[in-house]
Amino acid sequence: MDNLIEKLVIELVSQDINNERDFLKLKRRFSRESKVQFFTSDELLRAYHNLIANKTISRSKELERMLTLKSTRSDSGIVVVSLLTKPYPCPGKCLYCPSQADVPKSYLSNEPAVMRAIMCKYDPFLQTISRLKALDAVGHATDKVNIRIIGGTWSAYEKRYQTWFIKRIFEAANELSHDTGSLQGDSSHYACQLRGTQSVHQDDRTRTLEVLQSINETAKHRIVEISVETRQDYIDEKEIKRLRMLGVTKVELGVQSIYDDVLEFNKRGNKDIDTINATKLLKDAGFKVSYQMMANLPGSDLKKDEEMFKELFNNPNYKPDHMKIYPMALVKESGAYQIYKEGKYKPYAKDELVLLLKKIKSRIPYYCRIERVIRDIPANSIVEGGAKVSNMRQIVLSEMENEELKCNCIRCREVKSSFDIDEKYRVFREDYEASGGHEVFLSIENEERSKLYCMIRLRINSKKMNNIGVLNNAAIIREIHTYGPQVRIGGRNDNAAQHQGFGKMLIREAEKISKDEFRVKKIAVIAGVGVRGYFRKLGYELIDSYMVKGLS
Repeated sequence: MDNLIEKLVIELVSQDINNERDFLKLKRRFSRESKVQFFTSDELLRAYHNLIANKTISRSKELERMLTLKSTRSDSGIVVVSLLTKPYPCPGKCLYCPSQADVPKSYLSNEPAVMRAIMCKYDPFLQTISRLKALDAVGHATDKVNIRIIGGTWSAYEKRYQTWFIKRIFEAANELSHDTGSLQGDSSHYACQLRGTQSVHQDDRTRTLEVLQSINETAKHRIVEISVETRQDYIDEKEIKRLRMLGVTKVELGVQSIYDDVLEFNKRGNKDIDTINATKLLKDAGFKVSYQMMANLPGSDLKKDEEMFKELFNNPNYKPDHMKIYPMALVKESGAYQIYKEGKYKPYAKDELVLLLKKIKSRIPYYCRIERVIRDIPANSIVEGGAKVSNMRQIVLSEMENEELKCNCIRCREVKSSFDIDEKYRVFREDYEASGGHEVFLSIENEERSKLYCMIRLRINSKKMNNIGVLNNAAIIREIHTYGPQVRIGGRNDNAAQHQGFGKMLIREAEKISKDEFRVKKIAVIAGVGVRGYFRKLGYELIDSYMVKGLS
């Protein structure tokens, strides 16, 4: 079988196939003539890399593109690697959170990310290596890595464990970068193979986190973002400084609701004022802020939920940069299940939930990115309700299109794989007040604003900001992102928006606005470790975990 697959790959390369139609046509013909089942792209991609390694064929970028599976995993310009922390006592007693033995609070053992973590015994090193190998095995570039740490409340974990966890991630990325060959191999079992050897260069074990971060600046697999999930009542000035020391650039707050009565009914343990305060502290320090919001909580209703999502973007105390909409997924492992059995709670039906989500998405401003509209909980674990529908986003967008409604969120507009180098584009600017500061959202888009190529979030804090000295009287770039297929570091692709100079264009514009309009003397960037080198080339230097440049 392997010989047949390699033979097909050789024919695909030799015929210089460069479009999906001819690619599928040749696959069908070969399958028919060889009297074998239809080959998967995964099998073909593995054979392709083996033939490259054996120098039997030369690289074909078009074939690599067509063989890449689940391109959406890297169509935002980076690959996301989700890592679970170990099961640990959670300070919360929330009704809606499932609770299982040996699984972090709010997660279930049959969720994909959880199953991967269990296989790796929750070791972040093994999780990182196995996930990067798996992504590489199906054709994704893994140069630019977004680490998303999930599982429980990050800020409640022991500080020693937090530092160890982050170090293990950098050790893994740096370890893979020592290998000059391909990551190809048996990725599904790689973590298990490593358990006995824990393949880390010995000198990495004695290195400090700061040294490991420095090494990663020029590594083959660069960590460009780290996000953590935590509770808003854990965010204070001390926690802000610690998050920066660890290299965190984005914080997901479990907001769930902005109504104190709903929070109290669900035993959340914090109030809305905690969300408001945490949001301001995080934005003032340059972090990207993501809200996890829950529709259909016990104690709420459709009208109240609709008003809540309006308030999020009308009230300057909120205005999140990113948002995950998690409609209540009723599972037997949660406290809410007892209320349901008593007839005191009923989940929204599919049609009710679809209607609510259409209203929400049709009002999202250009500066916010809706990351998810449903939890990744298997339908067979959900008792009842519209949350059982796993493809909810597709259903909502399809109905919106039929009704000529439009979602302006970043994810719905980011260019993905449809970049055209000849298409006209221009810079858009939106100013708004949020959390006591002035926000400037700069973006490069096509004329219709249906394709977003690149964006920057620039913040001007009040003069009272003095928690982090380097940020005093400074403008802060909280996020810069170029969308579309990930282009390898140092590479060039005319069919992708990355490495076209869009980022530099917006940085120059942000510097000009900061200097000319707001009269600040310096600009800082909350840059991920893996992009520090990029900013050094633009005249920035590393000071107190930020990349900083004087504006003279």
